[in-house]
Amino acid sequence: MAYRLGSAFVSQLGSIGLKRRGRALALGLAAGAAMLVPPHASAQAPDSPPAVNQKKLPEAPQKLPRVDQSRTRGLDFLFGALKAAPDAESAKHVEARIWAIWNATPSDTASLLMSRVKTAIERKETDVAIKLLDAIVKLRPDYVEAWNRRATLYYLRNDYAHSLADIREVLVREPRHFGALAGLGMIMQDLGEDGRALEAFRKALAVNPHLDKIPDLVKALTEKVEGRDI
Repeated sequence: MAYRLGSAFVSQLGSIGLKRRGRALALGLAAGAAMLVPPHASAQAPDSPPAVNQKKLPEAPQKLPRVDQSRTRGLDFLFGALKAAPDAESAKHVEARIWAIWNATPSDTASLLMSRVKTAIERKETDVAIKLLDAIVKLRPDYVEAWNRRATLYYLRNDYAHSLADIREVLVREPRHFGALAGLGMIMQDLGEDGRALEAFRKALAVNPHLDKIPDLVKALTEKVEGRDI
């Protein structure tokens, strides 16, 4: 059975974004240039490079297999294979195919704009990349990875309010997006919302049990939030 994120959780995420907007932006300013590693392969540091934080999120491999757009209906099968993968190496192959489907652009225009986004990110022109992604989500709001990529760039800038808003858009369209779920968990943890962070990390693992680092975070947060078993 394909994993689905409850609508209540997505609605809760929207309310968190509104309630935490002021606090998140204040944290971003107070933290200065503190950087978190993104859930996507192509996201880079902001224009003023901050100190690197060692937390690492799920990211797409540098090289992805080619996929036919018509094969997007195979996602249910791939997610089933991901959960059933016997080891991390097997899971990585399945994960790469999922990322490839997510990254496949829905039109030539979107493809051109995404290539420019990649160039802008490589040049550390974050503002330019975000403006390009603004155009893509306006043109093709169904393209999940554009929302996800923009969420990452906001995340790198510690603009949690905007990042949360984009993560919500990702999860509305693809509730199984383990990268977005892991990113949500990291943001909630940084905001001191350990219970919500634990919930998000658990949902990410329910989709992809082979995520790096996330099991350790779940273990630590479970002990912190729920206490040790007696």
